[in-house]
Amino acid sequence: MKRHPLTSALVRCALAGALGAAVLAGCASPEPRYYTLAQGPAGVATLPAATPAPSTSTLWLEVAPVRVPERLNRPQLVVRDGRNDASLRLLDLARWSSPLPDELRDALSQRLQATLGAVDTYQQGLSDVQPLYRVTTEVLRLDADVGQRAGATINWTVRRLPDGKVVSGSTQAELSAPGEIDGVVAAYREIVASTAKDIAAGVEALRR
Repeated sequence: MKRHPLTSALVRCALAGALGAAVLAGCASPEPRYYTLAQGPAGVATLPAATPAPSTSTLWLEVAPVRVPERLNRPQLVVRDGRNDASLRLLDLARWSSPLPDELRDALSQRLQATLGAVDTYQQGLSDVQPLYRVTTEVLRLDADVGQRAGATINWTVRRLPDGKVVSGSTQAELSAPGEIDGVVAAYREIVASTAKDIAAGVEALRR
């Protein structure tokens, strides 16, 4: 049976279009995955708890923004290059859901509020409430070898505002981090939890 020339041309065009679409799909850049240090599944934001009505028994905190080295203040996760201990890699397909200083501050605030039964005036935007304690933190080191380990050194200070008395310390950690990027983020969360635990102990020391 002889096929009409127009039909053959249409078939060829359809096949060429399908092939072109497949090629474009194969060349499309993969979408980055976003991670968070807050409690809950990675990449899923958590809503702040409702603010309680002010009372004389409320523990008001102010968790200030976290200072981080500029080399880490990137949208991408920054890890060590396994081929050279002095080199770093930016992981374009693994990104923070918000700037790293915000990720750290929000995660610390979340854990401190839960541990101490406190309210973070900074997070809640309560500019008219005078906090009793101010928490400041500075990341000196936060690094990882993907699939192997993660570590950090975080200095922190708790200041009692009425009289300026201070408790300060440093949280240092080295953890195994198996499982590629998910393992690194999980280890970082544990480091945040350890830092929050140390800070909470500092707050309790000043409350005595």
